[in-house]
Amino acid sequence: MKTALQEEKIKQFVDRDRLDRKSDHINLAIQSQTAINELDSRFYYEPMISAFPKGEPDPIPFAGKIMKVPIWVSSMTGGNALSGTINRNLAMACNEFGLGMGLGSCRMLLNDSTLFNDFNMRPIIGDKYPLFANLGIAQVEEILAKKETDQLRRLVDRLKADGLIIHVNPLQEWIQPEGNVIRNPPVETIEKLLNVTDFQVIVKEVGQGFGPESIHRLMELPLTAIEFGAFGGTNFSKVENSRTSSALTKKYLPFVNVGVTANEMVDIINEMVLKGYQFTCNQLIISGGIRNYLDGYYLVQKSIVPAIYAQASLFLTYSRGHYSALQQFISDQIEGYKMAMSFLTLRPQNKNTSL
Repeated sequence: MKTALQEEKIKQFVDRDRLDRKSDHINLAIQSQTAINELDSRFYYEPMISAFPKGEPDPIPFAGKIMKVPIWVSSMTGGNALSGTINRNLAMACNEFGLGMGLGSCRMLLNDSTLFNDFNMRPIIGDKYPLFANLGIAQVEEILAKKETDQLRRLVDRLKADGLIIHVNPLQEWIQPEGNVIRNPPVETIEKLLNVTDFQVIVKEVGQGFGPESIHRLMELPLTAIEFGAFGGTNFSKVENSRTSSALTKKYLPFVNVGVTANEMVDIINEMVLKGYQFTCNQLIISGGIRNYLDGYYLVQKSIVPAIYAQASLFLTYSRGHYSALQQFISDQIEGYKMAMSFLTLRPQNKNTSL
């Protein structure tokens, strides 16, 4: 039971807090004018139709498992001093928040187990959420040529992965001083792989996305998903170009700005669906240039084909140190996404529901 003195002190505190808040409103209102040209014209804001978000978004089926939120941890790195820390932090976050994860390139594990624990994330992420191994198209092409596909099965099994991501990176390989030669059209290599293996396969680009013909060929294949790796995010051709001599940097620089954005790729696929194209692959991972939860929400809602969204560089930024930084970042992303689901709808010109 509070005394009269305590009650009076509480009242004074509340009154003072209210006055301070109102004073802040007056001062900040002058500084908080918005310009028309700053409007995010992708959305209508609907404040009347929803309460504050409660609980989690609807569960998302993916790769035979269920994710709690439509956020994928895109493949990043493996095999350096920080890789183990990064992967463990990311796997902990996937377990805590119900995300899916693609490992960085697992190429070194094909012939050497020294760094296996840097990739062995299933014990951390748990069995409920999707986890995929990762190899480049050049390595897959070489393994198929040698008829050593059992290497791929062993890799997937050892990591207890749900399948394999194949990153398609011809420009990166061409520019990279140590790059591999890609001798066959990548789609033909992937078709051959699908004919001789029974695990799930995802195909992704590494920063420049896929054009219409590539998208069409991929969507016809029995893939678990296509990950965009679109232009506008981390670009590994640019990474490799920055590593070369000044003469080569100048030579290949024009290619750094070639690509297809995530928004363009969603438009391309939507148009194909609306034209009646029949696809075997019916799941997208939208990545490349996703700066925040509003970008992810917009593209996921815009896509006719079921989609989740992915980030790489921001996850990388927050996963290099203490787990709490990554934990807070992901918590903020999920909160923002839930708010968008409650209060934002796409404006008609952004829905792409007619040709």
